[in-house]
Amino acid sequence: MTALHAVAVHLPPASVPIEQVGQRLGLPDRQTVLFRRFHGLDQVRLDPDGTVEDLLRGAVGALTALRGNEHRVAYVLYATSLPVQTPYPHNPLRELRRELGLEHALAFKVSHHACASGLLAIDLAGRLLAGHPGAAGPAGSEPLALVLAGEKTFTRDAQVAPEISVFSEGAAACLVGPGGDRDRVLSYRAALRGEYDGRLAEDPELLTAFNRAYPELLEGVIREALAAAGTRLEEIKLILPHNANRISWRSLSRRTGFPLERILLENVAPYGHCFAADAFINLHTATRQGLLRPGDRYLVAAAGVGAAFSAMVLEH
Repeated sequence: MTALHAVAVHLPPASVPIEQVGQRLGLPDRQTVLFRRFHGLDQVRLDPDGTVEDLLRGAVGALTALRGNEHRVAYVLYATSLPVQTPYPHNPLRELRRELGLEHALAFKVSHHACASGLLAIDLAGRLLAGHPGAAGPAGSEPLALVLAGEKTFTRDAQVAPEISVFSEGAAACLVGPGGDRDRVLSYRAALRGEYDGRLAEDPELLTAFNRAYPELLEGVIREALAAAGTRLEEIKLILPHNANRISWRSLSRRTGFPLERILLENVAPYGHCFAADAFINLHTATRQGLLRPGDRYLVAAAGVGAAFSAMVLEH
């Protein structure tokens, strides 16, 4: 059973108020007020002089469990929301793999589910590891996958999702194994709704339709993941959300009756939406604060424009 062996996070030290982002992008004051008062956003983390390699390098550098286990890494997956981060032929993933001494590992990018690609990468890593030679070997020798997430806000589309969120530059690194005693994946479900694909910033009707359908579609994929794990919602200790905003999770709490205080929302205000890295950032917070005990079941949910909705149930 796929398990998350370790998670590390890197957040640039510079915090920028969302008003400053709005002014730079020429956003109407109304939208900035919406982000702060209703969506609960306050700041984003940015590294103006840093590269995407710097972001990922910071996360991997904090992943102490990788040290001494580089030879066991069979796959490196880079989960991104945006299909392209750098101009051809520059390849950040290839460069980072070389730096880490992981040139023996198969490396590729996963961007098919936009900001929900982090969960897709975990699922893909588990499937690859399950079929890899040595997957059933003794603990400490089985193959591993390194999952990375984190992107630069280098275009307007990479800085703001209209009426939804402001993006931030945070990164995460996660070691995934074919089995383990903690953070075992019990189920994963995804739903793709192509009728909501398009440029939301330029199509107000599409944006309105997406926002209206969003709560039901997110709840639906969560219910599917719970059913697949044989778990009731009331048995879930904690929901780890994507950090797009607080209002969508307040809506989910009302729709389902799940207590809002058990949805980890404390990272929305100080960090903003870190693309596909949100799930790992929130798991890192929950683990560091001792919010999960052995045996607790928790749920990670994410959504990406396009539109992709996904949910994963794990056991700590």
